[in-house]
Amino acid sequence: MSWLFGIKGPKGEGAGPPLSLPPAQPGAEGGGDRGAGDRPAPKDKWSNFDPTGLERAAKAARELEHSRHAKEALSLAQMQEQTLQLEQQSKLKEYEAAVEQLKSEQIRVQAEERRKTLNEETRQHQARAQYQDKLARQRYEDQLRQQQLLNEENLRKQEESVQKQEAIRRATVEREMELRHKNEMLRVEAEARARAKAERENADIIREQIRLKAAEHRQTILESIRTAGTLFGEGFRAFVTDWDKVTATCSESRAESTGHVPIPCLPEGPAFQGVAGLTLLAVGVYSAKNATSVAGRYIEARLGKPSLVRETSRITVLEALRHPLQVSRRLLSKPQDALEGVVLSPSLEARVRDIAIATRNTKKNRSLYRNILMYGPPGTGKTLFAKKLALHSGMDYAIMTGGDVAPMGRDGVTAVHKVFDWASTSRRGLLLFVDEADAFLRKRATEKISEDLRATLNAFLHRTGQHSSKFMLVLASNQPEQFDWAINDRIDEMVNFDLPQLEERERLVRMYFDKYVLKPATEGKQRLKLAQFDYGKKCSEIARLTEGMSGREISQLAVAWQAMAYASEDGVLTEAMMDARVQDAIQQHQQKMQWLKAERAGLEGSQTLLLSARAE
Repeated sequence: MSWLFGIKGPKGEGAGPPLSLPPAQPGAEGGGDRGAGDRPAPKDKWSNFDPTGLERAAKAARELEHSRHAKEALSLAQMQEQTLQLEQQSKLKEYEAAVEQLKSEQIRVQAEERRKTLNEETRQHQARAQYQDKLARQRYEDQLRQQQLLNEENLRKQEESVQKQEAIRRATVEREMELRHKNEMLRVEAEARARAKAERENADIIREQIRLKAAEHRQTILESIRTAGTLFGEGFRAFVTDWDKVTATCSESRAESTGHVPIPCLPEGPAFQGVAGLTLLAVGVYSAKNATSVAGRYIEARLGKPSLVRETSRITVLEALRHPLQVSRRLLSKPQDALEGVVLSPSLEARVRDIAIATRNTKKNRSLYRNILMYGPPGTGKTLFAKKLALHSGMDYAIMTGGDVAPMGRDGVTAVHKVFDWASTSRRGLLLFVDEADAFLRKRATEKISEDLRATLNAFLHRTGQHSSKFMLVLASNQPEQFDWAINDRIDEMVNFDLPQLEERERLVRMYFDKYVLKPATEGKQRLKLAQFDYGKKCSEIARLTEGMSGREISQLAVAWQAMAYASEDGVLTEAMMDARVQDAIQQHQQKMQWLKAERAGLEGSQTLLLSARAE
């Protein structure tokens, strides 16, 4: 609106005459500095206001109002104002569009940054997981390497110990044999001297004894001759007095002298022939029956396995024909260590190792085996050690259970004799292991034992009265106090298999964890995987929690871990799953102990009542 103040535009806008500006007043310009001497200084901010501009504007408005181009100028001004508004709106729209574009660009940049961040985090997690897996594998390999070195060191120490013990035992045996030989020679020499001296001193008595023996022998011969003559005379007298026999003898004599067939002395006819045929048939049937029975007993004793034997390593002919490769592999296998796979306390391990060495040397020297009793809680390794002892000594083993004898009734005696007859035919020597022996070797004085079981016990005592070089008797029992006194008298050595302590439990947990979990997981042949955690630390922790458990219970716990891994969806055994199964096993063990305490309390109460009744 420059035309409002009388200023022409670049194209001569505003056709009205130019507006004349009023002359400036002397004091209007300059302000307070220049007019300081003419007028006083202003007292407020409105003192310097110049109204000339407003006056000129008012004058220009009046002139514009009276001008003939006022309407065009007003419309032009409106159009210019609308144009400016539209331009401002378009700029505002452009600004808003730019702002929206900037927002969308910012969102896109943020999304891109977030995607890059997620990718980087994923890569970092993968790298961390790979690094942790690498560390776990290295740690596991180090553990395996250390375990292998420890096993090799233990094996070397055991071999050295066995060699030293073997050398000491050999030297001891040689020394004993030498001393025994010297003592035997001295004893024989002393006996010979004593016998010679006694014979010299008792020469008269010996001669008298010889004379008496000769007289007795002569009298016996004379009596025999006299008896034979008496029998012959009586027979001749009976023959002479019977005229029918004399007539038949004369007829036979005449027939022989004339060359005719003699008249038979026996009756003739079909009746006699039938009787003779039946007699011969009965003799044949009886002979065939006895021969078949004898042959069957011989074959059963030599080849078959008795019914009381549950398990045996002895090779039969039928087994050799069915599985020749397995039988040949067993025959060519080397003797195993007696304590391989058996975890015992150090003192018990040393004792049973001495028993194994003595048994092996007994077999080599073909001497008499000793009878052993192994007692203790169930699941402590008695049966396993018996098998290992037989394999270490190069013997066969046979396992029978005492609970199978009582149900046999009257056949128990025959079955026991069959077992010992079969054991005596073993060429390698047989280790006869009787598990739960207290089931039928009870005290005969008690009233609870039946007559059949008493007869079976007597047969067992008869066959084990003396030591044998064919078989070795090993008894196992959880209640050895129930044995008959005669059974205790036949036992040469008793070994107590107690529950494993902390060190033995840790060895058992590690052994069964490697056998049932770690080895199948590393081989990859089964649907079993193992999560990443410290296996050694976990095994030590489980060994502390399983106090009072036997080796069989720990083995069952490891099998339960394997079953839980098989039952899971992905087949992975985690640390939490192992802990849950350990807690279940602990609760089950506590429940078993409560039942055992209740049973013992009941037995003690019944015994107390029985003693009080007897006292009354």
